[in-house]
Amino acid sequence: MSPLIWIYIITGLAGFTCALAGAYLIIRKSAMIADAISHSILPGLVAGFWIANGPNLLTGLIGALLSGMLTVWLVEFLTSKRRIKQDAAIGLVFPFLFALGVIWISLDFSNVHLDTDSVLFGEVTLAPFDRLKLGGTDLGPQSIWLLGFALIITTAFLTLFRKELKLATFDPLLATVSGFTPIALHYGLMTIVSVSTISAFAAVGAILTVALVIIPAATARLLSHRVSGVLRISALVGLTTSFLGTWLAFTFDLSISGMIATLLGITFSATAVLAPRNGILAQTKLRQRDQINQAIQALIIHLEAHQNTPEEATENTISHLTAELGWSNSWTQTVVQSALAKQAITQSGQTLAPGPNAQSFWQN
Repeated sequence: MSPLIWIYIITGLAGFTCALAGAYLIIRKSAMIADAISHSILPGLVAGFWIANGPNLLTGLIGALLSGMLTVWLVEFLTSKRRIKQDAAIGLVFPFLFALGVIWISLDFSNVHLDTDSVLFGEVTLAPFDRLKLGGTDLGPQSIWLLGFALIITTAFLTLFRKELKLATFDPLLATVSGFTPIALHYGLMTIVSVSTISAFAAVGAILTVALVIIPAATARLLSHRVSGVLRISALVGLTTSFLGTWLAFTFDLSISGMIATLLGITFSATAVLAPRNGILAQTKLRQRDQINQAIQALIIHLEAHQNTPEEATENTISHLTAELGWSNSWTQTVVQSALAKQAITQSGQTLAPGPNAQSFWQN
């Protein structure tokens, strides 16, 4: 199989797997733990290299996994025992561990292909040539096996513990009373996030790994309030942007990781603006509608207070409303026209009165 096909498969697997793993992080509002894990696995990865006296898949994977879980444990320890918020704990832990890994690389591995640039940005074009060999048999790129393994255990975990994860996420107390162990589920989730992050890290680098874990899930959260919807949309966004970003990178001779990350950013930005319920435009229209409705309610109250009184001819005129309610002329016209359209008020010349829908409108 040509290296080009392998690259498409690797980026697609990375996007799909990381997006699935990141969905619950977004739902739990713990997205930055992915950033911490993706950087702090570096000393564990280097330790695996050091123990094996060079690149080794098994020792590197074990070391990175242990380092990732150490990060999760340290963040939990600082959060629960030292009265430090999670974001501050993450900011304390991962720069320290990442710096240790960078220093270790500079000291002991300056003459090998493990360097800080590849750690941060990755080089997907070289991933097909990093082969997994067993007994002299070439089994294909290591990244395919790592990402495939990560996808299998991620899918299995999210499927087998679907109900337990939902309960522990939205109501930990009820989960405890029901016999579940939320902390065990939490560490299980962090384990699959670590495995997915480590698998993608080797091929695409830390920066794109963070983007693939967080951005597809964040995009999906804007489009769906259901866990199943977030999982499906997140996986679709991760897979689609990975394939499209790879194609664009080859077409225009650009960085693959950079192109995928850019597409992810564009996708999220467009969704943040255009999402039908949670987008900026939708929320702006909703706020404008609420403002007009509240103004109409205030108008109805004013009209009803002066209806059938000697002051009605003066108080309930359009010209008087501007001064009485402190509205501008343009806002007064907007509110009146909207109220007339909804039959919340009626108009006779310059005089206004409550309309047939005034009471039902007020109740709504």
